[in-house]
Amino acid sequence: MTITHVQLFSVPVADQDIAKTFYLDVLGFELVNDVPMGPDARWVQVRPVGAATSLTLVTWFDEIPPGSLAGVVLETGDLDASIADLEAKGVVFEGGVIEEPWGRFATFSDPDGNRFILQTTSMV
Repeated sequence: MTITHVQLFSVPVADQDIAKTFYLDVLGFELVNDVPMGPDARWVQVRPVGAATSLTLVTWFDEIPPGSLAGVVLETGDLDASIADLEAKGVVFEGGVIEEPWGRFATFSDPDGNRFILQTTSMV
């Protein structure tokens, strides 16, 4: 068996429309799919522009309630500019920028409380 990449992962949200607006309008992701999945569900898939890995904004997994995701790392080429842009759009960074020998990062949450790490590294 050869696994070649991570295709997508699920982000648990309470309201797909609110989440979709945040990921598209605030984070600047692109919409991959927004299609019905039966009478009471939708497949909403977003990703950073041009990225191979995408996120599905899900409401149907009881075992991963909204706000339970943590530790997803998003990479940026200019951490300070990205933070300034996101703060201007209302994103709050908890704990400020942290400096490590391998790079710098800051943590924020989406509207449901899912926690993300925004970083720039010297290892990439």
